[in-house]
Amino acid sequence: MSTQPPDPLSGATLAAAIGVFEKQKKLGERALAQLDDEQLFLVIDPDANSVATIVKHIAGNMRSRWSDFLTTDGEKPDRNRDGEFVIAAHERTRDAVLGWWNSGWAILMNTLASLKPADLTATVLIRGEKMPAIAAIFRQIDHYGQHVGQIVLLAKHVKGTSWQTLSIPKGKSAEVDAKFRAQMAAQQG
Repeated sequence: MSTQPPDPLSGATLAAAIGVFEKQKKLGERALAQLDDEQLFLVIDPDANSVATIVKHIAGNMRSRWSDFLTTDGEKPDRNRDGEFVIAAHERTRDAVLGWWNSGWAILMNTLASLKPADLTATVLIRGEKMPAIAAIFRQIDHYGQHVGQIVLLAKHVKGTSWQTLSIPKGKSAEVDAKFRAQMAAQQG
């Protein structure tokens, strides 16, 4: 019986994907934390989604895509995608929004933690379309990145001048770069 050595690229790819998802989650959480309860449900025009609606959609997508990831179609028959874009009166609470957020991310992260590098080449389905698992993972990185970006943009818009930047503040790049270079020099010196 021959065994193949572990593929270091697959392991590194899986670890990198997990790292990107973790960064997306943290970025979204930092934006959500700046919004008060009312601001979570604010829509900037009649056809726009609120932050809460985007969160509900992401969570529904995560449940559908990541439950039984390797064995069932990523578009589960019980998913109500259209319902993800409707917030019922009893759902208009911060607890509901954070519940959706946390449950979706838990399903995603638990599934990723269970994958082995060799699983990246397994064939999975999304709406009947066959693709390697790694392609499905990249597809979701792209999808969630777009929505987390929407959450950040909406939160920044709503907060206006009270927004606390999630990255390097405007006009501070040189200062941040200088601090980084000083830290690197101290570590090497």
